[in-house]
Amino acid sequence: MSQDKISLQLEPRTVLGKTVKHLRKSGTIPAVIHDHGKPSLNVQGDFVAILKVWRQAGKHHPISVTSDGKTYTTIIKSATFDPRRHLLTHVVFNAVSATEKVEAEIPVHPRYDEGNDGSPAERAGLLVLSQIEAVNVSAIASKLPDFIEYNAEVLVEVGDKVTVADLIVPEGVEIKSDLDHSVATVFEPSALQAANDAAGGDAEPDDAAAVAAEQGESAEAASGDTADDAKTE
Repeated sequence: MSQDKISLQLEPRTVLGKTVKHLRKSGTIPAVIHDHGKPSLNVQGDFVAILKVWRQAGKHHPISVTSDGKTYTTIIKSATFDPRRHLLTHVVFNAVSATEKVEAEIPVHPRYDEGNDGSPAERAGLLVLSQIEAVNVSAIASKLPDFIEYNAEVLVEVGDKVTVADLIVPEGVEIKSDLDHSVATVFEPSALQAANDAAGGDAEPDDAAAVAAEQGESAEAASGDTADDAKTE
């Protein structure tokens, strides 16, 4: 869990509505702070500074936001980007209490044994597909981790998988996502290729699993046919 403090200085904002486009042209990003049911605070800040904080904090790391002489512990609720230019255009901050639990989206990362750069399955030439990139958790802001790991060393053979229930959860953090949801699964590369061919290059993990199952059934059927032919002869 990271203890790095992230701070951001913002100014009160009086420009509202469509006229905020003039702020963006001058390198200023409009933002809002929601504060426990109180009236929302319209604020603004330097584009580079806010973008840097967004990249550091994501939607899970507490940010100390100071505006108009007051400091708020916040978490980014949402960030809006221009769909054509992919530039940050607006940010919503949620002020949080230091003693109350908040919900946040935490990235999921694999953990390998020291010296390894992949799971046993990957080192054997198999394919490990990640099926979720983050999970929802509940914790007080100071306990929110920057990421949650799973033991990737258990992924050895085709069919091996890790679920949300297998995540290594830090003390004080409660998982809110479905515990049965798959996090990562081992597939044969050929099964995914077949699924991609069938799906026009847009296969999902479930498609690969279905193809793998069908291939297994076909192999069993072929084996059975061979045995029946041998008996007939």
